[in-house]
Amino acid sequence: MISLTSDFTDGKGRHARGWLFFDADCAFCTRIARWLLPILAKRGLGIAPLQDPRVAALLGLSRSELLCEMRFLLSDGSQYGGADAAIGVAREIWWAQPLLWLARAPRMMGLMRRAYRWIAAQRSCSAEACPTKFSQAL
Repeated sequence: MISLTSDFTDGKGRHARGWLFFDADCAFCTRIARWLLPILAKRGLGIAPLQDPRVAALLGLSRSELLCEMRFLLSDGSQYGGADAAIGVAREIWWAQPLLWLARAPRMMGLMRRAYRWIAAQRSCSAEACPTKFSQAL
């Protein structure tokens, strides 16, 4: 089981088997995280803000890199960002399987990554400082 810097738990004292990290300064991101919280908790996964100081150290990213996109980290060390994180989360939810099937179609993952970057570029939050926010939008 993963423990963020040995002491991050799911809020009930249990160690989560993975974590979805989101930008807590982004209202859109926060709404999605709140919606996903009970769904992922049932599957032994936790949700935490990217702004937690332990997260940057855990993922080995600078603050500006960290806030560019959501991150998904599993206890085996697998780490995903952006659209790949969304697909990683979809792997954990049985009813999200159609998203996985779609992602396997030729060129679809590239399209999903571009769409994610575009959506991320539209939000107004602390990620405004992200050096790649607008350059990767399309």
